Amino acid sequence: MRTDGGVVSLDHVVVAVADLEARASETAALLGREVSWRGTHPALGSANALFRLENTYLELLAPAGEGPLGTAIRARLETAGEGLLALAFGTDDAAALAGRLRSFGLEADAPRPGEGRDDRTGATRRWQTVGVPLADARGVGVFAIEHAADSDPLPPAKPTAAAEARVRALDHVVLMTSDLEAARRLYGEVLGARLALDRRFETRGQRILFFRVGGVTVEVVGPAEPPADASGADRLWGLAWRVDDVEAAAQRVGAAGFDVSGVRSGAKPGTAVCTLRGEPAGVATLLIGPERPARGVC
Repeated sequence: MRTDGGVVSLDHVVVAVADLEARASETAALLGREVSWRGTHPALGSANALFRLENTYLELLAPAGEGPLGTAIRARLETAGEGLLALAFGTDDAAALAGRLRSFGLEADAPRPGEGRDDRTGATRRWQTVGVPLADARGVGVFAIEHAADSDPLPPAKPTAAAEARVRALDHVVLMTSDLEAARRLYGEVLGARLALDRRFETRGQRILFFRVGGVTVEVVGPAEPPADASGADRLWGLAWRVDDVEAAAQRVGAAGFDVSGVRSGAKPGTAVCTLRGEPAGVATLLIGPERPARGVC
């Protein structure tokens, strides 16, 4: 447990979707897993489907009825379409994190309580959240969540595919920015995620900050040289899902109807990757796993 109020995990990632039923079915096929949780929030005007993996969970969030959250999601869908909406970091102490944000000069309200109920099982989950002001997060939804110790746990997403071909965990999430120093301050200094690597890719004209938190990497991608105008909003761009066998996973998702690229060596030595073309639910999607020796090579 951290005593300085910093974040301890990437609790979950949120994807805004228009048709929850269709996207939940599609995501189940992509992950090779069943939905962990199905909930509605009448007071907020929203509904969700959750998929619990080894190191985080994925939330599909859709408007449902009238309410402030439903209104906000509809506005997002109208202006930008479906896609990654927010990063939810985990904290051991929401109040301490709120104090930490204020100590860095950010406006932070007291933690807000929340509650969810699984419409299928009746299980309930309770939490507190602390939001990062949208301006400080450069237009990206960023908040932290502390789950109540006596809440029902979110069950793992049951597998529907062979172990080597299903998604096990989230490897990394990609965020695009024009201001890497602002990102370094927010995710590293303010939130307290560990900056594991700061690397330049000259041939691509990029510099990437790799923040490591709770077994997930947040890759913040920006220009190798600071631009004259870095005022544009940041953008959550993509997810890389970890599998045991990329070839097997590519064959499985291809058979499920996804448009899958060929398997190739990854940017990280010793890895293999494939891309899902068409960006399911507006999310750039990659499958990543260990590189296998070529056939006939010992």
